[in-house]
Amino acid sequence: MALASASMVPGFIQSGPLVSRAEILSQRGSVPAHAGLYAWFFKTLPPGVDPTGCFRRSGLTLLYIGISPSRSSSSSTLRTRVRYHLRGNAAGSTLRLTLGCLLEDQLGTVLRRVGRTERRTFTNPGERALDDWLDANAFVAWEACPEPWVVEAAILASGLPLPLNIDGNPCAAHVNHVSGARRAARARSDLLPVVLDGGGARTA
Repeated sequence: MALASASMVPGFIQSGPLVSRAEILSQRGSVPAHAGLYAWFFKTLPPGVDPTGCFRRSGLTLLYIGISPSRSSSSSTLRTRVRYHLRGNAAGSTLRLTLGCLLEDQLGTVLRRVGRTERRTFTNPGERALDDWLDANAFVAWEACPEPWVVEAAILASGLPLPLNIDGNPCAAHVNHVSGARRAARARSDLLPVVLDGGGARTA
């Protein structure tokens, strides 16, 4: 697969500010409370991720794009979604779920069923370990737009390699790698006891 051509890559991904986890969480207003897209760059690649053809800048590799909201009826914003990815848990963040499953052997992020609803998270210290990994490796760029789901679909259809995206990703190898890791983690969690809410689970 050839390197991503400039025509595949939106301007905010090519040249927008790349902001660290620490900067985003310390400056509440740094991410706008508007609809839009966000792009995740990483310094270190999770195990098994093939970066062939991925867009790169400043020594970082683009692995994932997301949107907020996903539909016009939702009140979610870039600010709420990006901040949740950075400090929430795997039950509410597909990005955290994917990263934790891929990094399980390295970080000890074992997926568990938690509480009466049996939502699945990495509990603690797993979620904290993932926070630390994001602190060291993740940078985010974003752009406000009124219908981000339209732009996201066009980016995915363009063939831009995005190894951590599943929905709408035309690359079967990327989808199979991520889906397989998540499926295996869920299957293992079914065999483990449910963790009570007071047993180290993090809700946000």
